[in-house]
Amino acid sequence: MSLEWEQVVVDAADPAALGRWWAQALGWVVVGEEPGEFEIRPEPDRLPGLLFAPVPEGKTVKNRLHLDFRPVDQAAEVDRLLALGARRADVGQGDAPWVVLQDPEGNEFCVLGPRRG
Repeated sequence: MSLEWEQVVVDAADPAALGRWWAQALGWVVVGEEPGEFEIRPEPDRLPGLLFAPVPEGKTVKNRLHLDFRPVDQAAEVDRLLALGARRADVGQGDAPWVVLQDPEGNEFCVLGPRRG
């Protein structure tokens, strides 16, 4: 197969601000900051990255694609992300073992619980 996963593109009202938030949330580095796009990666030469691109419209519905993260300590990580500016979200998850949060522009992501088995 000849495809390499380069990045996930995230629509944003303010790409630089949202990109900086995600860089702080993930502990990633900024690898590109130009008018019209802002890119972060785990390390400068490590893929995939997140590329934030401007769009004129705001987010109106639940994301059709979202990111899942599995921390060592779910409760501590949720508290840390909330302190950074994330918000809790209800997407109909009910009593699930994961926590759904939104970034500052309303994009949902999940903080998973411990891996089973």
